[in-house]
Amino acid sequence: MFAYTIRRLATLVPVLLGMTFIVFMMIRAIPGNPAQLILGQQATQDAIEALTKRLGLDQPWYTQFFAYIKGLFAGDLGVSLKTNVPISEEIWPYLAATMELALVAMIIAIVVGVNAGIISAWFQNSWFDYSAMVLALVGVSMPIFWLGLMEQYVFSIQLDWLPTTGRDNIRVPVDPITHLYLIDTLLQGRMDQFVEVIRHLILPGVALATIPMAIIARMTRSSMLEVMRSDYIRTARAKGMKMFWVVYKHSLKNAMIPVVTVIGLQTGLLLGGAILTETIFGWPGIGTYIYDAISFRDYPVIQSGILVVATIFVLINLLVDLLYAAIDPRIKFK
Repeated sequence: MFAYTIRRLATLVPVLLGMTFIVFMMIRAIPGNPAQLILGQQATQDAIEALTKRLGLDQPWYTQFFAYIKGLFAGDLGVSLKTNVPISEEIWPYLAATMELALVAMIIAIVVGVNAGIISAWFQNSWFDYSAMVLALVGVSMPIFWLGLMEQYVFSIQLDWLPTTGRDNIRVPVDPITHLYLIDTLLQGRMDQFVEVIRHLILPGVALATIPMAIIARMTRSSMLEVMRSDYIRTARAKGMKMFWVVYKHSLKNAMIPVVTVIGLQTGLLLGGAILTETIFGWPGIGTYIYDAISFRDYPVIQSGILVVATIFVLINLLVDLLYAAIDPRIKFK
């Protein structure tokens, strides 16, 4: 497995380089000069040209690209054109916010989706089965921005149960250590802030979890139905084993490979696709960070932000592949 992991990691390099090149060329097709945006509309042409030269934006695209790649191999993600701060220093708080939100969303999606799929397969063609699959279809089809706005209207405005936006209480802000607020509040022993962070996570977490929850539920049901028709399952039931243990001990483990694949893909997609949720709920995550950079034509931030998200995505896919061997001992990697 070690040799397989090394080979897979080696193949990630050309994939990420190709993705970086595509993003590099696409963002330079966006109309507008970053120097103009930095200096404002009242800037003179001489000042704009001078700043453009200082930022290296007057160089040919291939010179800029190879300079950026050279910096990447040296561990340098570049410097933000907007804040003039190294991206490696300012990106982590945004990435941590998105990772925390995506983790909570996936926990909700996995717990609800997997169990809904199991029960639907267990009681196939029952009212629960039909109801769960209809809700799963609605969940896949429902726009996140609409669901987020409805959550805010019902639970924040009408019922006043949960906060509308943000990560914490602005009157008693969390003192960041790791920038993962759930961990930071526990490290500081601030249970009041921990509860407040949980309250802020519920609405965006549920909104973000809706689509993966529905997909996981449908995949779990389909995979469970196929496994439960197997001969060894019928044998276990014929021996008098309780249905609960047949389902959760024998069927679930053998049905998990396609489910784990879906979970891995959805986790990666959440990291890059949370921008709508972050915008609606005022969540200062990586999606918001990249969106603001696009508005400002901040090329280094756009490139490095997408590169970081893509790297996490491919690493999650690698982890999913390695989990196959842990779930099914018959799978061997060479």
